[in-house]
Amino acid sequence: MQPPTRETREPPGATAAATPGTTTYEPALLHPVHRFGSRIIDFRRQAALMAIINRTPDSFYDTGRTFGLEAAIDASMAALAEGADWVDIGGQPFAPGTCLSTREEADRVIPVITEVRQRSDTIISTDTFNPEVARLSIKAGANAINDTSGLRNPDMAAAVAESGAHLIITHSLAPPRSAWPRPGYHDVVGEVRDFLCRKIDEALRLGVSEEQIIIDPGHDLNKNTLHSLELTRCLGRIAALGFPVLAAVSNKDFIGETLGKAKDQRVEGSLAAAVICLLNGARILRMHNIAAAAAALHLTEAVLGWRNPVSLQHNMGHHKMDEPVPQPSRVLL
Repeated sequence: MQPPTRETREPPGATAAATPGTTTYEPALLHPVHRFGSRIIDFRRQAALMAIINRTPDSFYDTGRTFGLEAAIDASMAALAEGADWVDIGGQPFAPGTCLSTREEADRVIPVITEVRQRSDTIISTDTFNPEVARLSIKAGANAINDTSGLRNPDMAAAVAESGAHLIITHSLAPPRSAWPRPGYHDVVGEVRDFLCRKIDEALRLGVSEEQIIIDPGHDLNKNTLHSLELTRCLGRIAALGFPVLAAVSNKDFIGETLGKAKDQRVEGSLAAAVICLLNGARILRMHNIAAAAAALHLTEAVLGWRNPVSLQHNMGHHKMDEPVPQPSRVLL
């Protein structure tokens, strides 16, 4: 049986613009309800906040702050306390540099996964392009593999398919840890979309199910600032493919260059980019500054009708609600 093509896979009406008078584009997801271990997320009425935990001495933003084992574990638990639904644990950057061995990378991420899993049933992903590290991570308790190489190694699909874990397929051009000095596109959104379609089809051929797939357009990965801005503006074209979209925009260079801000001054720009992505169909936000990101996400969800205010007092007269307003469940257990 032939795997679905882009045309047969795309939901009817998925490329249509948002309804006039609305503030958001809501994609027709092929499989809106996803299970991650004991957690179930309905992406039709909620988004997930993913915290970034890097056990690397050379990560572009935290520059080694969570490289130590205890620091990484503490940061993971602190992120969950601040409102994260998900922790993404990485032991090796995508950026140019020397590749770690499988053992070195696994030694960085597996102890963190093991400890966080013992303490919480939260969603855990491993940021890796190494299939063996993926297998070890899933065995240790990871629910998803975040492959920033875009399935460059087909063995990654097999590692995920056999486990039932989720696979995040990210657009990128260069091999991991390699430079791509001046990326060029005639139509960045169209080319990213076509790449993701090809990789989705490849994953399906290799045994990954549609329900396991998440896609990421790869902001700043082999893209310049203009490319990443265009992807943000037109993210709905990516979301129209019918798979949950992850937006990894936090503190990236396209925000810094657009605003003229150093890495430690990009929080506000990151929140603005994240909200724009949400309104254009993103359903997972990969962020550093979790407390601020959670506030932005929760307010956006309230605007979309997915979340109730915490209280109702302003201009409520005698009908003030001093008690917290019951919340619809974001992650169903």
